Amino acid sequence: MAWQADYAHSHLQFSVRHMGITWVRGQFKKFTVEGDFNEAEPEKSTLEVKIDAASLDTKMETRDAHLKSPDFLDVEKYPTITFKGKRGEVHDSHHGHLIGNLTVKGVTREVTLEVEHTGVAKTPWNTMAAGFTAQAKINRKEWGLNWNKALETGGWLVGDEIKIDIELQFSKAPEQAAAAPAPASKVAVAA
Repeated sequence: MAWQADYAHSHLQFSVRHMGITWVRGQFKKFTVEGDFNEAEPEKSTLEVKIDAASLDTKMETRDAHLKSPDFLDVEKYPTITFKGKRGEVHDSHHGHLIGNLTVKGVTREVTLEVEHTGVAKTPWNTMAAGFTAQAKINRKEWGLNWNKALETGGWLVGDEIKIDIELQFSKAPEQAAAAPAPASKVAVAA
């Protein structure tokens, strides 16, 4: 279908434990989404996300520079992080899983996103909007992101678990909604 990503209402965020006592949160400001939202059979929807690794932002330049370095993402050598959906599982009218391959720093592993379809609504601008949230937890070491530093008081500077939080909103004009299904659409998302 001809759904287009609404970049003003779409976010790709992550969080990781810092010194075992707080959470550091960040986002990727630039990413593209290619896919086809199948309204009749959501499990047949497709999704591929390509993330500009250098667009990482944790609101601290020195930390961002370290995360972009070879100690972590090595963005010069691996400029793109990708997620390619392989299959969907529908649990009810609003919940399901999207299973796909996440590639970070040249390493590909399967990840399951817990997805919630938060609804469809007509906007004041005479378009239709569909919202989705998705979450996952991954162990960064499975992708070779191993750098860490021991703390004097015990424990480690950086936690192993990364929480991923995604908000995606798509829109389409009403006349497109009534048209016959179209080939997979390509949409770009940038924050």
